[in-house]
Amino acid sequence: MDIIDAHLHLSHIQLFADTATEITGVDYSAAGLARDMEEYSIEAVIGMGLVETEPGAFPDPLAANPMGLTMEHQIPNVFTCLGINPWTLDAEGMDALREAAKEPMVVGLKIYAGYYHVSLTDPLYRPVYELAEDMGLPLVVHGGDTYSIRGVMKYSHPLAINELAVQYPRNIFVMAHFGNPWVMDAAVTITNHPNVYADMSGIIMGGDGSVDEFIQEPLMMNYVKTGILYSGHYDKFLFGTDWPLVPIGPYIRFVENLFPGEFHEMVFYRNALRVFPRLEAVLKAPS
Repeated sequence: MDIIDAHLHLSHIQLFADTATEITGVDYSAAGLARDMEEYSIEAVIGMGLVETEPGAFPDPLAANPMGLTMEHQIPNVFTCLGINPWTLDAEGMDALREAAKEPMVVGLKIYAGYYHVSLTDPLYRPVYELAEDMGLPLVVHGGDTYSIRGVMKYSHPLAINELAVQYPRNIFVMAHFGNPWVMDAAVTITNHPNVYADMSGIIMGGDGSVDEFIQEPLMMNYVKTGILYSGHYDKFLFGTDWPLVPIGPYIRFVENLFPGEFHEMVFYRNALRVFPRLEAVLKAPS
């Protein structure tokens, strides 16, 4: 089965590097990603643009717009969602974002709700949403818990994305991490809004053992499955890992256990092509 990992990282972020070394056992490098893509039949990945101006600054208030992938690589089919820092989003930053967004390997934009303490409906973001609509780019929005003690989760709660979807009905939004741990609020949000999807990345953070423990615990699996079943929309879910915060292989097993087998191709591959039009254009272009 071909797979698209619609949410991972390939930037020099100290917290991610430390997590890979001390917790997940992932080789957080371009070479490590290339090996994982080959081993697990990952046809393409979408990296979430992220920058810190000095080690440990994430979420960095000084990062310039747009934020890209800072880890150099020569890997085919590595696409990008350009990250947005609302605290430095001025006219110059918007000009830079507009130019960078023209690149064919840029398939979307990323809003780090909760990490940056700005409401999703704050006027600061309006030019970003307008640009995304004009260019046909979906917006991946962080949902749920944050991997930072400085995160403010009222900004990343799924109901904040509900409000966003009402205000900007012509944009396409992908709620990262299925809004975990508020999966029922996430489920009702994607059910009520045709312009909201969810990726399954980052529901587990840890190594192989942590993933296996989660899979073997019915209460943990059932609370995620309940949200999926409530939504009634297998066409709204995209596979993603949040690598290097979890190893890819075990995380594939985890997501396989969440969805009936007849929907695996949809979740692991086809939904991403539909949500990210540029991704499909590049992958399906004649060679």
